[in-house]
Amino acid sequence: MSPNVVRMVRQRAQNRCEYCHLPVKAFSLPFPVDHIIARQHGGEDASDNLALSCLHCNLHKGPNLAGTNPENGEVVRLFHPRKDEWAEHFVWYGPIVTGQTLVGYVTIQVLAMNAADVVALREELIAEGVFALG
Repeated sequence: MSPNVVRMVRQRAQNRCEYCHLPVKAFSLPFPVDHIIARQHGGEDASDNLALSCLHCNLHKGPNLAGTNPENGEVVRLFHPRKDEWAEHFVWYGPIVTGQTLVGYVTIQVLAMNAADVVALREELIAEGVFALG
């Protein structure tokens, strides 16, 4: 992936994870560029298939395109940063992100967006004024 494409993805994402919104500036390592639809599923390097992702979200998402609804086992697609509006699927309650839709709920589960360590990190970043909800 060219440096220009990586730079464009970072700028478009406003230097924050497009899944959990953690800011790049809170970390010493750069965030990876995620293939929303993994190459192994036919995803390309086109900008509409790329998203900035923190390491936590990236590792948990992996090549997944969907997760399951724990209530009925239904397969539900994951949030797609290029096609979906974040605020339609998620809402903040302090450092906890909650799902507004089934897509949001399942994405939170698959990406472990409310893992204890991530919530603690968000609390610290909010207190420092580095992480703004929204």
